[in-house]
Amino acid sequence: MQDFRRRALIKATAASLGALSLRGFSVEAHASAHFTHGIASGDPLADRVILWTRVLPGDGISAPLQCQWQVAEDVNFDRLVVQGETSAVPERDFTVKVDATGLQPHKRYYYRFLVGDQVSPTGRTQTLPVDAVEQFRLAVASCSNYPQGYFHAYRDIADADVDAVLHLGDYIYELPAGVYANPIAEQELGRSVVPQHELLALEDYRMRYGLYRTDPDLQAAHAAHPWITVWDDHELANNTWHNGAENHNAGEGDFQARMAAARTAYHEWLPIRTAAQTDQGPIYRNFKIGDLADLIMLDTRLVGRDEQLEYNRDITPEQGVEQFLQRLNAPDRQMLGLDQEMWLANQLAASVDRGAIWQVLGQQILMGSSRMPGIPSEELATLDLPDWARPRIEAGQRLAGQGLPLNLDAWDGYPAARSRLFRLLTELASNPVSLAGDTHNAWAFNLTDGDGQPVGVEIGTPGISSPGLESYLPLPAKRMAELMRENSDGLLYTDTSRRGWTEVTLTPETLTAQWRFVSSVLEPIYSVDKSPELIARVNKRQFVTSAPGD
Repeated sequence: MQDFRRRALIKATAASLGALSLRGFSVEAHASAHFTHGIASGDPLADRVILWTRVLPGDGISAPLQCQWQVAEDVNFDRLVVQGETSAVPERDFTVKVDATGLQPHKRYYYRFLVGDQVSPTGRTQTLPVDAVEQFRLAVASCSNYPQGYFHAYRDIADADVDAVLHLGDYIYELPAGVYANPIAEQELGRSVVPQHELLALEDYRMRYGLYRTDPDLQAAHAAHPWITVWDDHELANNTWHNGAENHNAGEGDFQARMAAARTAYHEWLPIRTAAQTDQGPIYRNFKIGDLADLIMLDTRLVGRDEQLEYNRDITPEQGVEQFLQRLNAPDRQMLGLDQEMWLANQLAASVDRGAIWQVLGQQILMGSSRMPGIPSEELATLDLPDWARPRIEAGQRLAGQGLPLNLDAWDGYPAARSRLFRLLTELASNPVSLAGDTHNAWAFNLTDGDGQPVGVEIGTPGISSPGLESYLPLPAKRMAELMRENSDGLLYTDTSRRGWTEVTLTPETLTAQWRFVSSVLEPIYSVDKSPELIARVNKRQFVTSAPGD
């Protein structure tokens, strides 16, 4: 009977809301409304937080739906603090976002939504502190690829005692079915994507977000903590820059129209505070964590970034390595763009002026410098490399002896822009920290400038499910870490073989980083392994502990 009612509802919505509006969520008929994708909160400030849900009209008629929201001090909602009404409208894909104001600093709250007799799940959130702060914990995450496996790391985050989740991008992947996907996850675990094609239009991006948000582990992490998010490239298009992307071509329509669609869906589906109501504009912004820190979120992907270079395209018989290096080191190459650089300088100066101890940059890509590791030919010959990876690895080995960067998509590919950034951090910040995602691997760097002087520390978080270096360079993990340390200035710790997240704890005296790795993303049962802790002390601009036994 339940299956019959579901089929009847889907048949009805096909002529009204449209079956796709369910976004992968199974519903039963005869309800006044359907909360289809859980709840979420985000962008907390000292007196407010964004609340999110998605709700469909129960009668299947595509029309605005009035929705009540409540914030309380207790999980039973006996002590209501603020409440109000808003609308879920088809123009915003029936997503609901409320900026709940009038809250107290550094306090935990519970929230929910109501439509008629239907009540959403209950979420837990909290506001940021003011004045003196003894400790603040962040869960740092990135790179959750649905067809690569389970989101166990999100479940571990949901169960963790943290103050906020910091997601550094690649929340979704825009790629078509079968591309950058694990066959086991797709075929045996049922984690295939919709739509099947690459995301180009607004409806495509909406469908993909809807699919991801049916995942119970992702829903649990959203319900447990407030999130602070920033996009990387895959919320948009692979290897995006300000006027194009690696996988966008003329046959796929206007690039800026595609970006507008991607930004609109990001605004609708993420609990982020957005000035424009239909298009997520500039995403860089600042969060004050009392006197402890400023969390400064940057956009290293879209707003100001010049096109990245590529070895296989930009080193040719006509244009050799010397010409390539001239282009790589061109002083006018931009990562942040001039406007964002100026904004960042102002934020750093204001942070120090107000007495904040730490200046934490939440951004997408590694600042630490990594050169191509030289792998002995006898080791390389023993590796079972994927067909697509072997020519790239062999080409990289031919360039390895010339000291070229491993990853041109990171700050290594924009050395002049990184030098400008390091000058800002040296001159304007007191205790700068870079948090990075993108690589799917765990990293810890002591950052230094061209003269070898300490600039700050960097923590790179592994992917939630996206595969790391081991997927195309399958050396033993300890050997890979050894090679990377030999070829990476200031690299203290790396794990290139496991998925997970990073817990970052700030106090007035120290910053502590610990990586939490899940045992598998392809098995339903998993365990969690903790890395050694790395500690940075105030006014040192470097980690003062190394990670043994990695």
